[in-house]
Amino acid sequence: MSKFLDVKKTIETIVYVSHKSNDLFHIVKILFFADKFHLENYGRLITGDHYKAMKEGPVPSGAYDIIKYVRGDGKVQINGEPEIAFRVEGNKKIIPLRAPNLEYLSESDIECLDKAIEIYAPMSFNELYDIVHNEQSYINAKPNGDIPLISIIQSLPNSKEVLEYINS
Repeated sequence: MSKFLDVKKTIETIVYVSHKSNDLFHIVKILFFADKFHLENYGRLITGDHYKAMKEGPVPSGAYDIIKYVRGDGKVQINGEPEIAFRVEGNKKIIPLRAPNLEYLSESDIECLDKAIEIYAPMSFNELYDIVHNEQSYINAKPNGDIPLISIIQSLPNSKEVLEYINS
């Protein structure tokens, strides 16, 4: 798990998104695109997660570890009580057990999550699968390997400005 991951904020983002789309595949892709929007507009990731190039596309590693923990097949112990925030049904559905605690999410976090939900939640599995498999940062990564943050940034239309901002 990334040393930069904010576990409580990640739990709240999962709960937030699962109220709009409870399909596991869609949730992890929405988190990816919300992070891209946030990087592009605000120069930071929402939760500090890092991404892996899994078979079905980019996956936020820390969020997925939390989901696996709640599902009962995780290898990482998670603090923050995610099991009282949501449950996993049939390995594919995330069922929120409460409303998200919005104190953990900034206005810009919610803006980017909502934008990603609006665009990607209505898509079919195949449509979204095709989109994420054409992401340059995913294409450049080794299968099951890390997707470096720099690779995600380089895929942004304002990559130069984002790099300057994070390096300042």
